[in-house]
Amino acid sequence: MESSITTALNPATLGRLAARLENLYGAAGTDSLRQIVDAVEQFVARSPDESYRGWDPSDVVLITYGDQVREEGKPPLATLGQVLRERGLDQLLSTVHLLPFYPYSSDDGFSVIDYTAVNPDLGSWDDIAELQKTSRLAFDLVLNHMSSQSEWFASYLRGEEPYARFFREADPDDDLSAAVRPRSSPLLTPFETHRGTRHVWTTFSADQVDLNFAEPIVLVTMLEVLLEYVARGAQIIRLDAIAFLWKESGTSCLHLWQTHEVVKLMRDILSAVAPQVWLLTETNVPYQENVSYFGTGDEAQLVYQFSLPPLLLDAFTHGDATLLMRWLVGLEKNPSGTTFLNFTASHDGIGVRPLEGLVPEEQIGRLVSAMQERGGLVSSRRREDGVDVPYELNISYVDALAPTNSTDTELHARRFLATQAVMLALQGIPAIYFHSLFGTQNDVQGAQLSGQSRRINRRKFHRHELDTQIDHPNSLSGRIYAGYRHLLRLRRKQSAFHPNAEQTPIDTGNPALISFLRFSENSGQTVLVVANVGSERVLLDVTKWLTGAKVQDLISGWEVPAAAQTDVLPGQACWLTGIESG
Repeated sequence: MESSITTALNPATLGRLAARLENLYGAAGTDSLRQIVDAVEQFVARSPDESYRGWDPSDVVLITYGDQVREEGKPPLATLGQVLRERGLDQLLSTVHLLPFYPYSSDDGFSVIDYTAVNPDLGSWDDIAELQKTSRLAFDLVLNHMSSQSEWFASYLRGEEPYARFFREADPDDDLSAAVRPRSSPLLTPFETHRGTRHVWTTFSADQVDLNFAEPIVLVTMLEVLLEYVARGAQIIRLDAIAFLWKESGTSCLHLWQTHEVVKLMRDILSAVAPQVWLLTETNVPYQENVSYFGTGDEAQLVYQFSLPPLLLDAFTHGDATLLMRWLVGLEKNPSGTTFLNFTASHDGIGVRPLEGLVPEEQIGRLVSAMQERGGLVSSRRREDGVDVPYELNISYVDALAPTNSTDTELHARRFLATQAVMLALQGIPAIYFHSLFGTQNDVQGAQLSGQSRRINRRKFHRHELDTQIDHPNSLSGRIYAGYRHLLRLRRKQSAFHPNAEQTPIDTGNPALISFLRFSENSGQTVLVVANVGSERVLLDVTKWLTGAKVQDLISGWEVPAAAQTDVLPGQACWLTGIESG
C-alpha cells in the first residue's frame, strides 16, 4: 500500500509507519496510513522548513503556567512575556514550557476541552507567537485523556461518529485488578449515553475521560493535534501521562508495547518533517521503567529524570548522600541523540514511586514525615492490593529544603540553591519550575480553599506581588532569585556542562558530599561539582581530580592554592575548576 502513496515522507519512513500501523491495528492500519500522510502533507504545506538544532549549555527550560502572572488590562500570556524580557530572563532561559493553555474544566489545565484553542482567559495564539520571538516553546500534548465537558465527549454520549468510538469503555465485571493506578479514585466512571449506562476509563479523575487508542481514528486525530502544535511553534512536545495510553484487561495497562509503538511512530513522523522538535515523555515511575522511553534511541529524545527530585530531597533531609551517589554510579549511558530533562520541582508533586528500589521503604516513610513537618501534604495512589500508599509529596521545593530547627534565612536559601546547582550541573538539560526560580514557599491557603493538595505549589501572582516577593534582597525569595540568576549566568558559559559532556561520580569517602566530575572533550574543561548535604563544614582535598596552580569555585568566585583543602559549608554547592596562575 505504501508504495502507491505520493508524499513528502521518504520511502523508508513510509515503510516504518506502515509496519507500525499494521502492528497496532492489523489490516485497519492501511486506511490510517493514508490519513496520516494527508495530515503530514497539510503540515508541510503550512510550516517552514527548519533544520535540526543540537542542544548545548545554554539550553534551560522554564516550566510555567500561562496565567502565572497577571496585571490589569493585559492577557496573562503577554504579562508573562513582559516579565521574562524586562528581567532579562529571556537571555538566561532558552525555552518556555507553557503548561496546558487550552480551555479546560479541571486539574489546572490537564482536563482539556479543546486541544487547538487558547483559553481566552490567558490570551490568544498571537500572544504565544509573541512569546516565541524571544524564547523557544514547549507544549503539552495531553493525549491519554480529555475533559468530560468537551464537545468530543458530548458527541460520544450522543453516539455521533467518529466520536462514538473515541473513549475507552469497560465492563465493571472485567478483571482490571492488575491495572496500575496513579490515583485512589475509581478507575471506571458511569455515564449515561444513547445506549444506556456505559462505564468509561477515568485513570486520573471522573472529569478526565480516557481516549481509546485501540481505534485508529483516535491516533490519527491526535497526530493531527501534534502537528498543529509544531506548526504553532512548539519545539518540545511533552507527552503527558504517556505510560497509561493503551489499555488491555488483565494487564497492568502501563508501558504496554503498543504505547511504545505509538511513541516511535510520532518520532518517525517528526524526524522526517520537523527534525528540530524533541519529544519529552512524562512517566512518573521507577527509574528503569522511566528510561525505557528512550527505546534504542528511536523513541523520545528527552526523558524526565524523575528519580532526581526525591533523591536530592532525601539526601538533604537526612544529611547523607550515600543513596543518591549510589544511584549516580549506577546510571547507564543513554542511547545516542537522547538526554535527560533534569528538574527538582514542577506543577506536580515530588514523586515517591521513583524512589522504589533506590531507597528503603522505612526511609521513604521518614522522608514523608519530614515533609509533613514542613507543611507539606501527601497525595496517594491505590496499589493492586487495594491499599492506598503515598504517590507524591505536595510541597514547595523551597520549603522542602527548610533546615531543621533553624530559621536562618541565609542557610535556607543556601541549601535550596545547592540542590539547584547540582541539578543544573548534571548531564542533561535543566528544567526550572517558575516557583523555584522565584523562591516561592507553600501556598497553604490555595490548597485549603481549592481542596487540592497540588495547589500548594501552584500559586498565581499579581505582577505587583511577584515584584515585591523577589525585590527584597535579604528575604528568602530575594536571596533565591538573585542566587539562581547567578547560577544561570555561569552555567551557560561552561562547556563542561554541555548535555553530552562526560559525567563521572566521585567517591570522596564522606557520606555528606554529593560529588561528580563533568568534562568537555572538545574544550578540555573539567568541573568538579560538590554539595555538602550535612550540618558540618567539610574540608576536601581536590588535587586528585583537578589540576592547575589554583582551584576556583565558579559560584563563589574564591580561589585557593591547589595544595590547600577546599572548605565546603553546610548546605553549600561548589563548581570547582583548576586554573593556572597569573
